[in-house]
Amino acid sequence: MILLQSHSRFLLQTLLNRLQNIEKGVELDHHWVEFDDVRYHIQVSMKNPNIFLLSVSLPTPSSETIFVCGLPFGAIEAIKAAYGSLVQILDPPRDGFNLTLKINLSKVPANQEQRQALLVKVASVREVVLGAPLRVILKHLASRNVAPDMDPLVALVHRPKESFFVFPQADKVTVMYPMRFNDSIDIVLATSFLQEFVEARRTAGLNNTPPCSWSHTPPPELKGVSTDALSANAGFVSFVIFPRHVEGPKLDRTVWSLSTFHAYVSYHVKCSEGFMHTRMRRRVESLIQALGRAKPDPESSKKTSHSRSFQRMSLKESRTNSFS
Repeated sequence: MILLQSHSRFLLQTLLNRLQNIEKGVELDHHWVEFDDVRYHIQVSMKNPNIFLLSVSLPTPSSETIFVCGLPFGAIEAIKAAYGSLVQILDPPRDGFNLTLKINLSKVPANQEQRQALLVKVASVREVVLGAPLRVILKHLASRNVAPDMDPLVALVHRPKESFFVFPQADKVTVMYPMRFNDSIDIVLATSFLQEFVEARRTAGLNNTPPCSWSHTPPPELKGVSTDALSANAGFVSFVIFPRHVEGPKLDRTVWSLSTFHAYVSYHVKCSEGFMHTRMRRRVESLIQALGRAKPDPESSKKTSHSRSFQRMSLKESRTNSFS
């Protein structure tokens, strides 16, 4: 199965091209949208070719999700820790966006490996911002405690007006997803996919992965959550994260995988649907070819059993033959 990349490929390529051609002083003004309705806007002017303005719009939070100054809690601290003096947070951000970063390209290190790693981190601003609350919770799990002043049940945004839920405890963290899909075919495929996903966890080679469960009804940890937030048409998926799953470099991978789980499922559902459509088209084409081969030849069908062909005669010729 394919895992989604944490960085924006278009943003990374734009940053690399800008650094390679910074002396040309070309203006940039690009808008684009990526999955789960995360929108980007970049601007570079000819007056300040080293200043790169990056604005990000996040999915609209649901009523259960708490944003602080338009951002998930812990996002400001996560940005400062990830980028240091390279970026400056503009307050207020550009109209229509949750966050605007002022990136000073003159502070990018000259070393090629360090530069690449830093630019990939900048292109992963989505993971840094949206994954900040989950990162705070899982960091405390690694220390086997719960963050102070943390709610018993935390709702985190991952799609427009949709949330997933985190139930933190000192020895484990339970992450729960109400799975929603708009298309009826997607609902059927996603339900089948999630059931197989749970079964695959029981194989011998995946014993160390987080325990996973699926059910039609909400887990008991979601008792008391509003009905609208639990309106799932493809069931509920739960993962139990233990301290061993967030040790060292595993933390970043776990945060990204959990933050984009719904997008991961949607991607594979659409791939499965496309694969089935391709198979059906190939089947139809083969049937058409078989019917074409079975169609009788118009010339050979006129021949008699003695390999003679019928010949159309004029009225005059037929009368002459009849009197002869």
